[in-house]
Amino acid sequence: MINSRMRTILFVTAAAVAVSACGADDVASPGEGVIVLPAPAPAPAPAPTPSPTPTPTGGPAADCPQGTANVGVLTLANSAEVRNCQVSGVIQGNLTLPNNAGTVYSLSGAVQVGQDAGADGSGASRSILTIEPGVVLFGSSGGDFLLVNRGSQIFAEGTATSPIVFTSRQNMTSATPNTADSIGQWGGIVILGRAPISNCTTGDVSNPGGTRTDCEAIVEGPTNAVYGGNAPADSSGRMSYVQVRYPGFEVSPGNELNGITLAGVGSGTFFQNIQVHNSSDDGIEWFGGRVNGKNLALTGIDDDSVDSDLGYKGFNQYVLAVQANGRGDHVWEADSNGDEDAEPRQDHTISNFTFVSSGQDHVILLRGGGDYALYNGVMSSTGACIDIDSATTIQAAGPDENGPPVFESVFLACATSFVDDGNVSTADIGNIFGGGSNNTASGTSTLDMIFINGANETAVSPFDVSAINSFLEAATYIGAVRDANDTRFQGWTCGLYAADAACEDVPATS
Repeated sequence: MINSRMRTILFVTAAAVAVSACGADDVASPGEGVIVLPAPAPAPAPAPTPSPTPTPTGGPAADCPQGTANVGVLTLANSAEVRNCQVSGVIQGNLTLPNNAGTVYSLSGAVQVGQDAGADGSGASRSILTIEPGVVLFGSSGGDFLLVNRGSQIFAEGTATSPIVFTSRQNMTSATPNTADSIGQWGGIVILGRAPISNCTTGDVSNPGGTRTDCEAIVEGPTNAVYGGNAPADSSGRMSYVQVRYPGFEVSPGNELNGITLAGVGSGTFFQNIQVHNSSDDGIEWFGGRVNGKNLALTGIDDDSVDSDLGYKGFNQYVLAVQANGRGDHVWEADSNGDEDAEPRQDHTISNFTFVSSGQDHVILLRGGGDYALYNGVMSSTGACIDIDSATTIQAAGPDENGPPVFESVFLACATSFVDDGNVSTADIGNIFGGGSNNTASGTSTLDMIFINGANETAVSPFDVSAINSFLEAATYIGAVRDANDTRFQGWTCGLYAADAACEDVPATS
């Protein structure tokens, strides 16, 4: 059964409220932010000493682990007391945040993992942050965020029964609990890598084929944080079974911190079993890079749930995105930031997705001369399903180009199937959509409990995606959630199922 509190934020058939949004063509040039990262004065590498013994009788731990600062006792909204261990500045060397009883961790300001190692990885400061299953971290304001620099890595690997939770101080302690409309209470997570990108702040602006090592850019949000390079298989570490609650922050107009920003992140990075909830900007945004993602849950996002641009090439499978009633922009927005001839050409594939929107904007917007493919998916909205912009997005295949967007086994249940806002006609979009197999342009949604396949969705024959890329699994169904017995998103997410905690509740601490 769906969590009753989540019912208030997920899609219902209510009147949609229009929300202004920043389209990908209007994405601010990276580096417009005003947050200034702390001066990179290296902190001493944490000594390899054991963590303090957890307090055995309950209550706050006696002290904090090596490499963190004891900033006192925090009283949670549920009246429990825990030790607040603060992480700040630049992490040098290896730092582990253990899941000690009676302990939570706070991010103070812009917390950096290492310093920029450069596009070729030659920089000297490469560090590792390891976060154990069940750890809870929080930020107090939009200026508190985690940034992993090029060459450094994060290993945040929870489990299905003990996820890692990043959240806000208000979610932890407020006497006035968070609600369905609580958003943007801390900064978010930014990961920077050395994989190719298409739009350069420095280097060759065309970056043909992504072969140049000098194509770099400044990421949105933080000031002077650089990403990009020529290492497609670069690894920024591993993230799995992670919740990111109430992130997002507008640094300046059109320049925001997302829930999770993946900028130039390489395919050697493991990124699966991730939930972003109630971000004030995008849920997950890919700026170029090659990292793939699987089992992604985006709930209550105030802008785009999924956003990709600047030459991202990758695969996502099992993507569940449900916008809040009356809030949100596109569920998926993709383009190339206005430079339609930039290389590497964007190539984003999503399979086994369920996109549910309350109609603030089109469910998906594809533009900017990229290559896009959607397989085995469900779209449901009181508004429109698909908008495709720009003649270059639907042009025939050519060098480094796959041609018009691909749709296979996609089920649309929207008030309007296709949109013509002055460029690509609904007839052209309809022809592209109709060119695939087992597509339904005007279906009736039978989704159960908002996002679980019903009879009409189950009746669609799936497309075998396993031959497209080894990352993609052959599935026997379309959509992200097969039926009520499908436990893919259960246990490690918040708010989706009755047996799981509500996102508004204080995260479970040891």
